[in-house]
Amino acid sequence: MTDRSRPRPGRSVGVGVVTFLLFGVVTGLIPNPVYVRMVDRTPFDYLFLVATATFAAAFVYQRSLTDDPVGDRYAAGGVVGGFLAFGCPICNALLLALFSSSALMTHFDPLRPALGAVSVVAFGGLLYYQRRRCEACGR
Repeated sequence: MTDRSRPRPGRSVGVGVVTFLLFGVVTGLIPNPVYVRMVDRTPFDYLFLVATATFAAAFVYQRSLTDDPVGDRYAAGGVVGGFLAFGCPICNALLLALFSSSALMTHFDPLRPALGAVSVVAFGGLLYYQRRRCEACGR
């Protein structure tokens, strides 16, 4: 086992905590004086925030176990998908620049739970695939 592949649980936990706090603050799920959320908070929003942070931490941990990590792009996509699932659609500057606020609220907002579910399934599949490839993971 090389230095690179030595498990780093502290780093993984740090990634999960930072992801949770950063995304929670910038989406207004963690109330703060800087950001005001324009749509109601739902239990699904919190579920997808926790799931995204947990999956990011698990991915970083599993990645540290192998000399040949895979799935970085898929993990980034899972994080972006998770963020879109719990983020405020009309507060997202990129989405608002591409679409009108009424289109986002009419067409995108109802799809956020489905996007979150797809993100969770994709991240779960990536973790499963990465674990199957990993000899140090102790299948």
